[in-house]
Amino acid sequence: MKITVVGAGAVGASCAEYIAIKDFASEVVILDIKEGFAEGKAMDLMQTASLNGFDTKITGTTGDYSKTANSNICVITSGIPRKPGMTREELIGINAGIVKMVSASLIKHSPNTIIIVVSNPMDTMTYLVHKTTNIPKNRIIGMGGALDSARFKYRLAEALEAPISDIDGMVIGGHSDKGMVPLTRLATRNSVPVSQFISDERLAQVLEDTKVGGATLTGLLGTSAWYAPGAAVSGLVQAIACDQKKLFPCSVLLDGEYGLNDLCIGVPVILGKNGIEKIVEIELNAAEKAHMQESAVGVQKTNGLLEL
Repeated sequence: MKITVVGAGAVGASCAEYIAIKDFASEVVILDIKEGFAEGKAMDLMQTASLNGFDTKITGTTGDYSKTANSNICVITSGIPRKPGMTREELIGINAGIVKMVSASLIKHSPNTIIIVVSNPMDTMTYLVHKTTNIPKNRIIGMGGALDSARFKYRLAEALEAPISDIDGMVIGGHSDKGMVPLTRLATRNSVPVSQFISDERLAQVLEDTKVGGATLTGLLGTSAWYAPGAAVSGLVQAIACDQKKLFPCSVLLDGEYGLNDLCIGVPVILGKNGIEKIVEIELNAAEKAHMQESAVGVQKTNGLLEL
């Protein structure tokens, strides 16, 4: 199993690290345009192999896509990260050109690959890959929902003063501060609704804290987060590589599901060896449907800025 990660920055390096540590891939290739950067990150990570107990081979390359040939899964993290005060949507002009070039280069050398998009604005970048490549839609996946759900569970565990292993919850909708739809109604602590443990007011605060989770970290760090995004990507990659049939919320191209068409937005899917094995339609209440529609309008507005 060969995995390529494009972009050797903090997010890309974290993706490569978590994938390698899980030891299910034979090789991870890191590619970057900065001379020697990916090679250095790969060497540094390989020097942890004996300490962390993995046998995955990690290699780096400066812009040589031939080194990515025959990759089973490719992860696109390249592009400029957010700075404090920036929205994900403000990155579209530069990142669209990068993602378009990267996806075409990857597919040229790995025509059967599955692509996971991390670059922001993530839903629109995922849509761009759909519109500018000819690979089937089950092989193009946006990462955002998996990360947003991890942040949701973190905030729930914090509010409940509970171990996070007790918590289950999901975020659907767009990967943006205004577009996320945390499903508080369905969140549970060991199958018991979380509403039995905390007040409606505290749960509403959890929802708002989840929506601005990325912006909160950007304000603290001065740039986008990387540990949780890397872990989210590694979870998706492992589910596909090991044919786990696991359910994650991911940004996928919809064709009537949830009453939406011709856009990529976060919904629950089953991931396995074919990428998206199934889109899962869950019953939303009236408020959740309304929030999902609002989120879709926001994503479509951002999509309209693309030059296809």
